[in-house]
Amino acid sequence: MSKNLVLVTGGNGFIGSALSEKLAVNPAFHVRVAARTPCESASMTTDFVRVGDIGEDCDWSAALQGVDCVVHTAARVHVMNDTAADPLAAFRQVNLLGTMQLARQAADAGVRRFIFISSIKVNGEQTKPGSAFHADDQPNPSDPYGVSKAEAEQALLVFAQSSNMTVVIIRPVLVYGPGVKANFHNMIKWVNSGVPLPFGAVDNRRSFISIDNLIDLIVTCIHHPGASNQIFLASDGQDVSTTKLLELIADALDRPSRLVPIPSIVLYWGASLVGLRSVAQRVLGSLQVDVGKNLKVLGWRPVYSVEEGVKRTVRPYRQSSRS
Repeated sequence: MSKNLVLVTGGNGFIGSALSEKLAVNPAFHVRVAARTPCESASMTTDFVRVGDIGEDCDWSAALQGVDCVVHTAARVHVMNDTAADPLAAFRQVNLLGTMQLARQAADAGVRRFIFISSIKVNGEQTKPGSAFHADDQPNPSDPYGVSKAEAEQALLVFAQSSNMTVVIIRPVLVYGPGVKANFHNMIKWVNSGVPLPFGAVDNRRSFISIDNLIDLIVTCIHHPGASNQIFLASDGQDVSTTKLLELIADALDRPSRLVPIPSIVLYWGASLVGLRSVAQRVLGSLQVDVGKNLKVLGWRPVYSVEEGVKRTVRPYRQSSRS
């Protein structure tokens, strides 16, 4: 049986490296990694292709030879305190123009499917208590990163209408797993330090997705006929409060959570005083997604629960801190 050749862009990234490693040990696939610099996941494959900066002039021809499916994880990602003179133009150059350059060349090369890893920021930044984003909601991005991703999605879906190449769009919520950085990593450090944290009374609801669940969804979309030209939201299928998440992290670390029940309105007020209102929104606000479409169209359910995902995430951190 011949293997499907899958091109993974952004092989150095959190999602791209995890996906490459998973595909490399799957007998149904052969993986080719494309990135600006060699990466660890590339050592597990027979193929690594160096590409330049992603944009409207990038040449993907060497990377696309013989490819059946492209999984495009590479992107200009959302950053705090962006220093670009025109942030939206900078995001569009990579996330819109660069994506369409790859898509057009992929279609010309005979690629049958193009999977675009987008972002829940296309839907928006927050949900009202008890409500959730759906895959077919009207996009409502509020920052340049989200706008660029939304524009790329629309351009890809229009392109697919006149192409033999099908498109799949996946919008993950915050992705966590071993080696995670940024806010999730900070929460692990906070809990591990043993200092009291003022998040014992946060009654929000947020969706997350473990890297293992996201990779399983992506692999399903590589071959599933029902995924053609569809948009899917990606989460663990469970919504937890910030308080509950910190308790799960503490349990995985085998440490007390030391959560002090400070009312959320007080925390919002304090964060606003020091210019951290956007950070407070991510910690205290709600963002829920409905992934019912994934089960209905793909028959896909998350492999791991939030509890299992947190334990798998914390385990290497716990081992390194003890050593």
